[in-house]
Amino acid sequence: MSTSRTPRTPTTILLCDDHVVVRAGLLALLGSEPDIEVLGEAGSGEEAVALAAKLHPDVVLMDLQLGEGIDGVEATRRLTALPRPPHVLVLTTYDTDADITRAIGAGATGYMLKAERPEELFAAIHSAAEGRTTLSPPVASRVMAHMRGSRPTLTERELDILGQLAHGLGNREIARALFISEATVKTHLGRIYDKLGVDTRAGAVAVAKERRLLP
Repeated sequence: MSTSRTPRTPTTILLCDDHVVVRAGLLALLGSEPDIEVLGEAGSGEEAVALAAKLHPDVVLMDLQLGEGIDGVEATRRLTALPRPPHVLVLTTYDTDADITRAIGAGATGYMLKAERPEELFAAIHSAAEGRTTLSPPVASRVMAHMRGSRPTLTERELDILGQLAHGLGNREIARALFISEATVKTHLGRIYDKLGVDTRAGAVAVAKERRLLP
């Protein structure tokens, strides 16, 4: 008595990475997996959004840093707003709290690091196609630590400065608006970065909004 395996419908994907060599490597790797079909590849966020609207992949494999143009987070936001939105699986080398928070906040279904084993990536792609969240172990650890951590307590002055950051003001403009010195602004920014676990102005604003520290 023989048994036959029901053929699995391939998961269709679109690659988005600005490095040609990386895309070539991914194409070769994914080509070895019979249950995955690559519909196309994009070198920029804008190209990924246009191709996804045309090809309707199940999953877009998205890098975060894409050189000129929109980054992977903004591309993810636009992809998930399409009439027939694909699931977005981030595949990157970056695992900072700010990157993870921004990507998930933009609608990413999963977040994988490029150092993962091929079989882990294949499994993550299939999970993403089904709408299930998959995180690389280091990313999952950061997310759990973030969830367990207490809500950061910012002083009234730090919240004032965060509000100015959200409006795009520079240090000199913030100092003038709040009648303090630029040195004081820099000191407060350092404390804000430490409390929020970020190292950039954009990251501070993104995390503050995610944690509802800003209106």
